[in-house]
Amino acid sequence: MSKKYPFFSPMGDKAILIEFGPEISEITLQKVLICKKHIEIIRSKEIVEVINTYCSLLITYVCTIENVYNEFLALKSLISEADIGKNINSKLYHIPVCYEEEFGLDLYLLASQNKLSISEIIDLHTSPIYTVCFIGFLPGFLYLGGLDKKLIISRRSTPRMKVEKGAVGIGENQTGIYPKSSPGGWQIIGNSPVNFFDKKELPPCQILAGDKVKFYSVKKQEYLAIIDEMDNSNFQLKSENYVG
Repeated sequence: MSKKYPFFSPMGDKAILIEFGPEISEITLQKVLICKKHIEIIRSKEIVEVINTYCSLLITYVCTIENVYNEFLALKSLISEADIGKNINSKLYHIPVCYEEEFGLDLYLLASQNKLSISEIIDLHTSPIYTVCFIGFLPGFLYLGGLDKKLIISRRSTPRMKVEKGAVGIGENQTGIYPKSSPGGWQIIGNSPVNFFDKKELPPCQILAGDKVKFYSVKKQEYLAIIDEMDNSNFQLKSENYVG
């Protein structure tokens, strides 16, 4: 039997998963994010957090759900009330990336496999306006949709034991940034000097799901200068309201 969307499932006794469909698309993501915001506002006292993926929401509750089917009905009602057609208030962030060889560990692999020059890779990677689809697997790790098809490349068959903080990578049809040093299997093409997660800030991750990102290329000298500015709290990430 095929699923009828949105599809609701219990996840243990304190969480519910809502699936909005099997496809990954900008339209589905917009629906997910609008419903997420509406649920967070209306049910703020009962919910610990709402986490989104491309096409689903995981709602975690403060207390055990006494009657999961009644909660399904309540969530269906909230979703029907959400203004699906409205635009999401989002920001466009301009993020510096150094694509020089010491940071772009897999640039030459990508160039060889996809028959591109290094300059073509940089141009293709810095041209799109990406959508922040969701945040994970590390706090502050931005999963970005909108990668040019010419840059699609498989993840590494053997993940690296350590990927440096700020590494900008490609995994299949996504690009993303490692907010801290971590094991990882994405193909690394550069490094950003920006801090993407700070537990002392509120919110700890400045960039949110639904926001937009555009990369711009910097040389190593400017990359190091930005790190110095960040260490002295003098660097301000460029951003503006986005109207899509």
